Amino acid sequence: MEEMLLLIIDELRKHQAGEPSILDNYPDAGDDVIFSRLIDILGKGRPDAQDYSKQVLLPYYQEVKRDDYARWQSWSINPKLERKLLRVLQIKPRRTQSGVATITVITKPWRCASDCLYCPCDIRMPKSYLSDEPACQRAERNFFDPYLQVQSRLAALARMGHVTDKVEIIVLGGSWCDYPRDYQIWFVSELFRALNDGETGQKQAESLTQAYLDAGFTDDKEELAARAKPVQDRIDAGDLSFNQALQELYGSDYLDSADATNLRALAKRTSQSEHSAVRGKWRKPCARGRDDGLPLSNRAAGVDALRHLYELQEINEGSKHRMVGFTVETRPDLVRADTLELMRQLGVTRLQIGIQSLDQRVLQMNHRKTSDADIRHAFALARVYGFKIHGHFMQNLYGSTLDADAAEYQVFMSDPAYIPDEVKLYPCSLVAGTGLVEHYRDGSWQPYSEDQLTELLAADTVATPPWVRISRMIRDISSHDIMAGSKRTNLRQMVEARVAATGRDIVEIRHREVSSREVIHDELSLDDITYETTVSTEHFLQWVTPVGRIAGFLRLSLPKPAREDFLPKSLAGADTPGAMPSVQSAMIREVHVYGKVAAINKAGESAQHFGLGRQLIEQACTIARDAGYRDIKVISSVGTRQYYRKLGFVDVELYQNRKL
Repeated sequence: MEEMLLLIIDELRKHQAGEPSILDNYPDAGDDVIFSRLIDILGKGRPDAQDYSKQVLLPYYQEVKRDDYARWQSWSINPKLERKLLRVLQIKPRRTQSGVATITVITKPWRCASDCLYCPCDIRMPKSYLSDEPACQRAERNFFDPYLQVQSRLAALARMGHVTDKVEIIVLGGSWCDYPRDYQIWFVSELFRALNDGETGQKQAESLTQAYLDAGFTDDKEELAARAKPVQDRIDAGDLSFNQALQELYGSDYLDSADATNLRALAKRTSQSEHSAVRGKWRKPCARGRDDGLPLSNRAAGVDALRHLYELQEINEGSKHRMVGFTVETRPDLVRADTLELMRQLGVTRLQIGIQSLDQRVLQMNHRKTSDADIRHAFALARVYGFKIHGHFMQNLYGSTLDADAAEYQVFMSDPAYIPDEVKLYPCSLVAGTGLVEHYRDGSWQPYSEDQLTELLAADTVATPPWVRISRMIRDISSHDIMAGSKRTNLRQMVEARVAATGRDIVEIRHREVSSREVIHDELSLDDITYETTVSTEHFLQWVTPVGRIAGFLRLSLPKPAREDFLPKSLAGADTPGAMPSVQSAMIREVHVYGKVAAINKAGESAQHFGLGRQLIEQACTIARDAGYRDIKVISSVGTRQYYRKLGFVDVELYQNRKL
């Protein structure tokens, strides 16, 4: 093991010093390709060559450096060489090339107020998710416990060679706002606690896992499937709805108790003694907010739980693993002023909103409990409150057509009532146990052919403007779960190849990200693209390379008078700069600089370390001031509060504010 690792290190050292090296034969090879080239040549003729993989060599290197420091020192690895080695050994490098380490967690199975025809009904999972999806498998192995999910993911990313100083948490699992308020607060508190504990939390995670097992819970996939099978069979046969099955399988205590679930109560009991030092601070006034340290609506129920959450958030501001982005998903009809205020208290900065279609007839045919009016209101209100908006848009729904899908998507991208910041654009797939099965069998719904679907998505991609990011084009549904519809895991590549073959251009953000490419700071230019929404004039400020690659961007909202129509009456026209949304304040909704993640307060080689973010913010302040605004707010994440304070922003309730 050591011999092969040292051979790789020696080749990298020689190449770095300009000495003859194997790598001279591959001048254009990226870091992700170099490893395979070295193994092919250095391992030639060795009987154990097939044993050397990143999954073996990277943990070995990390173990030696951690546990046998003198031996590691004897390898004479300087910081520059180590950065190159870790890039070469890194597993799945794209995981952090967008600038942050993303951790997806799943909430527990819960009832859903909608019963959409196309929506999977796996009783082991929250509505619309399947137990074979990677994030769902991780959640089930960790009893859907947020602390355990984050701890296991931090450890896995570290083993893969990824820096996890800056973390984006994405909470999936049905509609977040459908869950009880106390569950939401507890769940988020545990996310922050897991990040704050970092590597020191592994022993606590092991203890908590054992507590679940001792209490009679299991993390065995086969056993869980066997327990659920009788009920799942009745769902698939159409004899039970998802909500009825939840009631039958888990009982009323699970669905109706104040604690929301016995799993939650168990987690609280097992952590009570271990974390008494933190829990003892619950009644200590937080230094943030108004007189009592609490946002306006929190002075009644749940004060202690919220105080505890604020304590954890304050710790996270200086934690090794800071939450720099926080996403939850919900339905348009659940986007209200009260739900958005709670989300800001929790630290949420981005909403994934299930749109699926803008056609009221199609929504009704698919039993979707939402309306076009709900969608318009949700987008306006979310933008008023400063959230980044990530819309889910589904093609090939029952009742729609190719032409209608193409036209609808163009409206979604251009009508001021919509225009998301990101979009999850994916085709409808037929999954067992859904209401769509009957329509497939009688021929009233059929999936588009591969050629039709590829061309439709190609047209959608071309229609996506430069300020929108297409986050994905296919869900992580296993092919064996799909009865009909696309099973192509490389659908996005097929679509982009179709666009290229026809000479069309793609300008959406993800296609233009610099990722791991070298960024030459002096060649970057700052563009300002403006567009109108119902409630704002939006400025999309972007750093671009000479060939149009994007190295960073900022979203600035300048509110229109119509904005007041979407505010609670108590706030409309109120003189509350920085505290709550108002017509008088500009709003920075997102700042993102791309490049490989580097540790906080340590220099790196990515676009993140040229001060690009600071320059974007200063330009946004200039634009807002010139437009007549007297102050500017930012919907900052907990882990970025210190950064904004250094730029002159101060904490005022749900946002940070800077006078102009």
